[in-house]
Amino acid sequence: MPAQSHPKTLSELRETATHVRQLIVQMLLTAGSGHSAGPLGMADVFTALYFAVLQHNPKDPEWLERDRCILSNGHICPVLYATLATAGYFPQTELWTLRKFNSRLQGHPHLSSLPGIENTSGPLGQGLSQACGLAMTFKMDDKNNWVYAVLSDGEHQEGQTWEAYLFAGKNRLSNLTVLIDRNNIQIDGFTEDVMPLDSLRNKIESFGWHVLEVDGHNIRAIIAACRQAQAIQEQPTAIICHTIPGKGVSFMQNQYEWHGKPPDKAEAKRALTELRSLGHSTWWE
Repeated sequence: MPAQSHPKTLSELRETATHVRQLIVQMLLTAGSGHSAGPLGMADVFTALYFAVLQHNPKDPEWLERDRCILSNGHICPVLYATLATAGYFPQTELWTLRKFNSRLQGHPHLSSLPGIENTSGPLGQGLSQACGLAMTFKMDDKNNWVYAVLSDGEHQEGQTWEAYLFAGKNRLSNLTVLIDRNNIQIDGFTEDVMPLDSLRNKIESFGWHVLEVDGHNIRAIIAACRQAQAIQEQPTAIICHTIPGKGVSFMQNQYEWHGKPPDKAEAKRALTELRSLGHSTWWE
């Protein structure tokens, strides 16, 4: 049975996303390494998924009828770990072991190392292929499980990603939804300078996909897009989530330099002060 945990109003979901961001900052400070911009930018998407969209049960992580969430860009795992802990998969105190020796919270998610982790990631560009395999299997077995794949925009510079798009479109994997973190940055700079991706929507549509675009910080819109994807029966759906890297922390926002570095003590203190000031306000609107 799916867990009836944490039914939340929109206001509570926004508060949860802020809490997830606070955990991310504290985790990265304690670890002394890791990625800041992407995890902070995707907090609203993961909050929407785990508290309003996914069929899952933190008390029974291996529940066979659960939906699957495949994280392809594994370097943003702090947002996944923080969300899983907040949902009740493991104690939040374990978050402070991120990237430590013998920790279950590795620098990239590792299958079977931690409750709620559905795939091993590391090299970019492979997650959509993993998701396609799961979605195809569920279709062949006539199962109702849904597969959600979270991808970065930068890994759309990888050829394997487009092979997977071709496969899913050809096989009409309507039980597959991709959520793309379109934050326009990667470790070397801005995506449109490194290897331009636009028009990303037109490219994906040409591979036989239904494509939606949303404000990746509007939780209501994210949930609505996922619901719409569930109503599309003839093709898979990609949701391009336009996000601001480092969202909620002014000195990190839209700065590609924060793609792959953690805050120091002073920066973390400032970041947490800014996040606490958000309160319940609709700060992305």
